[in-house]
Amino acid sequence: MTVVGPFGLSVRDQALEADVQAGMAAVEEGLLEATKSEVPFITEAAQHLVKAGGKRFRPLLVMLAAQFGDPYAPGVVPSAVVVELTHLATLYHDDVMDEAAVRRGVPSANTRWDNSVAVLTGDFLFARASQILADLGPEAVRVQALAFERLVTGQILETAGPQDGRDPVDHYLDVLGGKTGSLVAVSCRFGAMMSGADETVVDVLTQYGERLGVAFQLADDVLDIASDSTESGKTPGTDLREGIATLPVLRLRERAARLGLADDLALCELLASDLTDDDRHSEALRLLRAHPALEQARRDTVRYAEDARAALAPLRECDAKTALVELCDAVVHRAG
Repeated sequence: MTVVGPFGLSVRDQALEADVQAGMAAVEEGLLEATKSEVPFITEAAQHLVKAGGKRFRPLLVMLAAQFGDPYAPGVVPSAVVVELTHLATLYHDDVMDEAAVRRGVPSANTRWDNSVAVLTGDFLFARASQILADLGPEAVRVQALAFERLVTGQILETAGPQDGRDPVDHYLDVLGGKTGSLVAVSCRFGAMMSGADETVVDVLTQYGERLGVAFQLADDVLDIASDSTESGKTPGTDLREGIATLPVLRLRERAARLGLADDLALCELLASDLTDDDRHSEALRLLRAHPALEQARRDTVRYAEDARAALAPLRECDAKTALVELCDAVVHRAG
């Protein structure tokens, strides 16, 4: 049994292990090649987050999904490079919108340079992803375009907030389906599609990816509150400091509105205050870590991970399916 991948995924089959590791190594080479430019400064900026590392969660899913067809098919690795480039590009843009100072343990591009450089570098990565995508055929372009539309729509919905009368939790879960679930779903879809897997298998893996993607982001929400480390790749409590209401905060507000308890209302008021103040930020983190809302968010994470696991039921039993099931467990473990 060998451990590979971003979550200590255990691969028991030597052939699968070899395929996944070779594929991931080829993706790394592809990422470095795709981020090169004749202009040295562009190369430096574009490779800033590539070289910082990261979980490579989406390429891993491409490799595992490809096991249900021909994992050596020529479109598998390029499609994995496309989804990771797209993901990286959104990180550059997200850091500008969130005014984030750190990403993957290094200064964010907007901090190291400025907002203009970060936005334009993200655009450069989108352009390079599109070039690779064009060689994968019109269906791949269509799939990616629809996913990108959903991703951007999710970001806009997050910025706009829920409409009057809309449950904030439902709205937030829809946002995550677009912002995160769409690209994770495409990762699974590309792996299966490029490998020539049966269309039924492609659909099953796409549904799995959508649900796993939401669970993955919910686990990050919990980790941002619960972790004392930088395990999430960001400073703990970053979302709180930036005033971003993730699921633990939304569950707190929901409970406060329903029960009207003084402690809940006081914590809501604290969270609505200026948390750029270190003392207030520390106190908010301490109280939220001990609050039932955090446990409710954990249960929500488990539910989505279990839904992802259930989606795999129609697939034949094999080592790749076992690895995909283990990813559901790994996501839940991160939120634990």
